[in-house]
Amino acid sequence: MSRVAVGARGRVGSDGERAAHGVGAAAHGRVPATVPATPGQVGQVGLIGLIGLIGLIGLIRLIRLPRQPWQPWQPWQPWRRQAAAVLALLAMPGAWTAAAQPLPVAPVRDVPEVFFGTTVHDPYRALENTRSPAVVAWMRAHGERARRTLQALPARAALRAALDHYDAGPPARVASVVRRPLSGGAVERLFYLKRGAGEPQFRLMRRDGFDGAEQLVFDPARLDGRGRAQTHAINFFEPSPDGRRVALGVSAGGSEAASLWVIDVEQGRRLGMPVSRADQAAPAWSADGTELWFNRLQPPRRGAPPAERYLHSQLVALRPGVDAAPRLVLRAGPSAAERAAGMPAIDARESPVLAVQADGTVLLLAIDGVASEFAAWWSTLDALRAGRPAWRPLVTREDGVTALALQAGRVFALSHRGAPRYRLLEGPLEGFAAGTAAVRVAEGERVLVQIAAAADALYIEAREGNVKRLLRLAYEGGAPVEVALPVAGAFAFEAGHADARLPGVLLDLQGWTMARRIYAVDAQGRARDTGLQPAGPFDAPAGLATTEVMVPSHDGARVPLSVVHRADVVLDGTNPVLLAGYAAYGYTEEPGFSASRLAWLDAGGVYAVANPRGSGVFGRAWHLAGKEATKPNSWRDLIACAEWLVAQRWTRPARLAIEGGSAGGLLVGMAMTERPDLFAAVLIDVGALDMVRGELEPSGPPNIPEFGTRTNEAGFRALLAMSAYHQVRDGVPYPAVLLTHGVNDPRVAVSNSTKMAARLMAASTSGRPVLLRLDWAGGHGIGDTQAQVLDQRADEFAFLMWQLGMTPRAAPR
Repeated sequence: MSRVAVGARGRVGSDGERAAHGVGAAAHGRVPATVPATPGQVGQVGLIGLIGLIGLIGLIRLIRLPRQPWQPWQPWQPWRRQAAAVLALLAMPGAWTAAAQPLPVAPVRDVPEVFFGTTVHDPYRALENTRSPAVVAWMRAHGERARRTLQALPARAALRAALDHYDAGPPARVASVVRRPLSGGAVERLFYLKRGAGEPQFRLMRRDGFDGAEQLVFDPARLDGRGRAQTHAINFFEPSPDGRRVALGVSAGGSEAASLWVIDVEQGRRLGMPVSRADQAAPAWSADGTELWFNRLQPPRRGAPPAERYLHSQLVALRPGVDAAPRLVLRAGPSAAERAAGMPAIDARESPVLAVQADGTVLLLAIDGVASEFAAWWSTLDALRAGRPAWRPLVTREDGVTALALQAGRVFALSHRGAPRYRLLEGPLEGFAAGTAAVRVAEGERVLVQIAAAADALYIEAREGNVKRLLRLAYEGGAPVEVALPVAGAFAFEAGHADARLPGVLLDLQGWTMARRIYAVDAQGRARDTGLQPAGPFDAPAGLATTEVMVPSHDGARVPLSVVHRADVVLDGTNPVLLAGYAAYGYTEEPGFSASRLAWLDAGGVYAVANPRGSGVFGRAWHLAGKEATKPNSWRDLIACAEWLVAQRWTRPARLAIEGGSAGGLLVGMAMTERPDLFAAVLIDVGALDMVRGELEPSGPPNIPEFGTRTNEAGFRALLAMSAYHQVRDGVPYPAVLLTHGVNDPRVAVSNSTKMAARLMAASTSGRPVLLRLDWAGGHGIGDTQAQVLDQRADEFAFLMWQLGMTPRAAPR
C-alpha cells in the first residue's frame, strides 16, 4: 500500500535492495516507491517532484548473487520432472516432518457485517488481534513450520550461496545521490547512501566533488543492540542547501517509526535530541541551513483506532541545536478557528509538507499519500517566520498537477487535466492558474513523467513504451531537445538529482540485462559515468535476452509484457516461468536489473513482468482503467498475460508461478482466486488481501482514493470485488502459496497474510502447501538488512523450484 513520501531520500531501486526509502521507490504505504509507498517527491531549491508510487518497494526485489562455489547439476529431462518432484519431497525429511507435525488450527469465529444489503463474512477476524497470546502462538507455530520447511528444501542452500555470490559482485551499492553547491559553486558536495558487499545496511556518506575523498556521515548500525536487539536503518535524509547539515530519519526493526536526527556534517556530531513521530517527515531547510520544517504525526491517543495513526499530521518547525522541541506551524484538518486564522483547507488524511526555494519563496503542499496529484499554496520565508504567511493558492487537486518546479519567478507544472499523457504548463508565479497557463510542451505519444529544475535548463523525464527518454528544455524558449543516453532503459528523477543552483542532472540508468550506473548530464547534454556506483563482474551478463510483447486482454486492450530469459530458451511449453506485476497507483514496472534474477535464470527459469491497467505505462487513462470499480481489469490483464505465455509455449500451468507484493499482492491474489487452474504456485509478499477491512488499518484512509471506501455502496462493491480473502471458496484446488510478511509492517497489516493463510488452509483441496513465512524483525521491507532480503529471496526461489518441479541446471556465471 502507499503512503506519502515527499522529499525524503533513501534507498532506491538499487539491486538487492528490498524497498526504496523515500523518493522514487515503489514501496507501498504512506510515504515516500518500493514504495506500494506513495510516491511523491518534493525537491527543494527549485525542484518539486511528486511521483506516484511508493512503492515497488515491495514488489520485484532487486537482489544480487553468488559468492560461494556453485555445484553444477545435470540438465533436467522433461520425462523425469514428475518423478523428481516426488523424490524431492521424500528427500527432505526435515521439511516433511515439519509439515506433518500437528499445528494449531485457527478457529472459525465468523464476524458477519452487512453493507448495503450484502452480508460479508469474516471467519478469521480474531487473527487481527496480534496482541492475543493465542494469536501470537498460532503465528509463531505456522511461521516456524514455514521456516523449517523452506530451510530443508534441497535447492535452498545452493540458491542462498548463489544470491551471496551475485550480491558480492560490485564492491558496494550506492543509492540516492544528492547534490549541493559549496561556496562559490566551483565544487559540489555529494551525499549518498552506500552499502559495502556483505554489509547489512546502508550508511550515509559524503564527498566534495565526484573525485573527492569519501567520508562517513552516519552509520545506523551504531544504534543496533540498544534496548531491544533490533537493527536500524536510514529511512530518509535531506542535506541543508549549503551541505553543512543533514536531517535524517532512523527507524528500527522495519517499523518505519522514524525519529528525525540532525547531524552537523563538518563537526560530525548530532544537534539536539532526535524528534519522534517523523515517519514521513519530508524535511525542508531554510536557505541558510538554520531552520528546518518537517511533517510530524499527531501524538498517539489512548485507545484510538489504528486508522487514526496518519490523520491530522502536523507541519512543524525546528531550529536545530537551539529549540528544545519543534513548534507547530499548521495541521491537517484545521479547526474552524484555525481556518478563520488563515490555515489552508488541508484534509485530515493529507500530509502538509514544505518546500523552500533559494529565492525565499515557500511552497506548502498537501499530499494524500496515494494520489500523485496535490494541492499547493505559496508564500515567502519572511512571512512564514513572522507568523503571517497568508498562503496564496497555486494549484488545486482538480488541476491534475503531479510535479512542480520554480525557476526565476516562473512556474513549470506537469498536468494530466485534459491530457492523459500529460503536458507541461508554464507561467509567472504571481497569479499562476493551471487553467489559463501557457502550454510549453503539448501532450504527445510519449508520457511525460517528471521534471527537474537545474541552473541551465528544465529536464523532463518521458516514457516511450518501456524506455525512458531525457528531454532538455531551455528556460528562454524553444522546443525540448532529446539528450542521447548511453543506455536504452529506465531512470527516475529523484529530488536530489538536480539543484536549481547547479547545471545538469544526475541519472540512474539501467535495463533488464544491464546493471544500474550513475551518470551526470552536463549543460551541453553530454552524459558521463560518474563512477559513484562501482562496476561489478555481473553488470552485463552474456547469454540473456528480453522479449517485449503486447498481449490482448479480455476486452481487447493490449497489455505490455516483458520476458527476460536465456538467449537459448526453447519454446516447448516446459520452461518454469515466474510472472510478476503490481498495477496500482499509476506505478509502472520499468526495465530494471536484478542480480537475484540471475540465480533464477541460471536455474532454468524465465522471468516475466506485466504492466496491467492500474499502472501508468500509458499515462493517466491506463491508471484510471485499473482502480476502484475498474480494478478487475488489473488481474484480468495479468491472467491474459499468463494465458499468452501458455499459448505461446513459453510454459504450461504446471510450470507457471506469479508473484506480487503489497498492492501487487492484491493483483496476484485475485488472479489466483479467479483462475486457480492457471498457476502452480503463488508468491505474495506483504500483500493487501482483505480490502474490505483495509480502510481500518493505519494506512487505510490515505489509500481510499486508489481503492475506494466502504462507506458508500459503489466503493464497497469495488472493495469486495478486489478482496482476495473474500473470494476464496471451499473445495477448490488452489495452487501452492507462500505468504511472506514482516510482523512490524506499518503499511499493510500482517493480518492480511495470516487471515488469507488460514482461509486457504481450510478451503483448498489441492494438497499443495500454504506456507506463512513471518519475519518478527521486519516490516514492509523498508529497513530490512541485506541478509533478510537474501534469505527471503532464497526461500521464495526454493519454494518455486519445489512446486514447479525444477532442478538447477547450470552453474552461475
